[in-house]
Amino acid sequence: MARTIPIQAVPAQAAQAPADGLGCHAGADQMLEAARSAGKSEVLDQYAKDYPRKADAGPHDQPQSMCPAFGSLRVGLRMKRTATILSGSACCVYGLTFTSHFYGARRSVGYVPFNSETLVTGKLFEDIREAVHAEADPNKVDTVVIINLCVPTASGVPLQLLPKEINGVRIIGIDVPGFGVPTHAEAKDVLAGAMLKYAREEVMNGPVASPKGGRSAVPTVALLGEMFPADPVIIGQMLAPMGLAAGPVVPTREWRELYAALDCSVAAAIHPFYTASVREFQAAGRPVVGSAPVGLEGTQDWLQNIGISAGIAQDQIDVARNQQLGAMRGLLSQKPIKGRITLSGYEGSELLVARLLVECGADLRYVGSACPATPWNEHDRQWLVAHGVQVQMRASLEQDMAAVHEFRPDLAIGTTPLVQAAKELSIPSLYFTNLISARPLMGVAGAGSLVQVVQSAIGNQHRFDEMKAFFGEVGLGPNAGVWESVPVDRPEFKKETRRLLEKQIQKRKSEAMGT
Repeated sequence: MARTIPIQAVPAQAAQAPADGLGCHAGADQMLEAARSAGKSEVLDQYAKDYPRKADAGPHDQPQSMCPAFGSLRVGLRMKRTATILSGSACCVYGLTFTSHFYGARRSVGYVPFNSETLVTGKLFEDIREAVHAEADPNKVDTVVIINLCVPTASGVPLQLLPKEINGVRIIGIDVPGFGVPTHAEAKDVLAGAMLKYAREEVMNGPVASPKGGRSAVPTVALLGEMFPADPVIIGQMLAPMGLAAGPVVPTREWRELYAALDCSVAAAIHPFYTASVREFQAAGRPVVGSAPVGLEGTQDWLQNIGISAGIAQDQIDVARNQQLGAMRGLLSQKPIKGRITLSGYEGSELLVARLLVECGADLRYVGSACPATPWNEHDRQWLVAHGVQVQMRASLEQDMAAVHEFRPDLAIGTTPLVQAAKELSIPSLYFTNLISARPLMGVAGAGSLVQVVQSAIGNQHRFDEMKAFFGEVGLGPNAGVWESVPVDRPEFKKETRRLLEKQIQKRKSEAMGT
């Protein structure tokens, strides 16, 4: 078992909220309490059920994730004829828009500024209403999405009071506070689920628009979760022998694809944290299947479960399974990956990648995911545990780092800070998001692509050894930074500084007890 660093809960310091409301610098507990007092209990309770945190979570209870609102923002910005408006602190909006454009967004993001006066008097909501009306042009957009960030959510800005429709344009208001949604991956589900709910209610109320290509001639399997563009095509080829087709990928790229997704025979929770979206498929009477067609056993089990859920005869299921497994068996039977690996990330597909690594022969010791355990990844988790892999859901950076130090892998796959730390230890490493997620995962193509990148990375160990030998201890400890003479470590200074800090902490504790 990996040696992990226990994360202790840090009690929130008692503090009085300023008269003009809490700022984004306030602690999560204070923001949460303020939001509940302001009438946001219902939505926060639902988030707590959909995206549960660990009971003993401490200061790092949002593991390795950027601002959660980025997930919802990304979903809206990737949809055609969809406008997005942010309501939040200016610094947050700047960071979110910068990041969104860094990831390839090519449209503007609306912003409703506020100050203490507009926030506490309710004028902020009126400003949002005005902005929504100005943006709701049916010649330009089908949907306007408004996202409350932390401060407006904590202050109770009531987006639910906005009209559901203006000039034929759909209006969707959501709260995506950092103190309510743990990761940006799960925030994708917040908006995707809200859109599916809106679309499902439209279908129930009357005829809706068909997809651009018309309805599928055969039953479809809707795919939940962002994937490499080739993966839906590969999945479609796998499904064809059963008389099924790959349906839309949710989050979708345009509104009418939501109707087509709900029109599926089966919903496949490829990314298992889309809890709100799953709820809408279930409300539409669609069965939901977890895991994905990765590796031999994963592909075999997934096709079987999809076929049964879609009412396909066993002989047809067997044909589909045999076609795929025959092509894949040759590659995986060679066990092409040789080496010890640790794996972590925040995309939600970590367990799928882990399964494929194991079947490719890797000595995988640890997999950590920032996303939660759900019924849709339980089968994958059990499979990995049965194969000797330590699985950590809601993993913190500290836990992922501890695994690297414990197992000293030949390759560390993880988030940016983990990759940086691994390279400092002269361990080859790969950034999960840009180098693993950004390539096919399903079928033979997925296995071949993963083998190639992992083998190449493990083969770079000699380069790290050469660099380590050349640079030595340069840049480490007292050798860090720019200096004119040879630096000398002075541990006595560090000891004295530590003593003074401890004295100061004790003084503060004594003063706090006296108040």
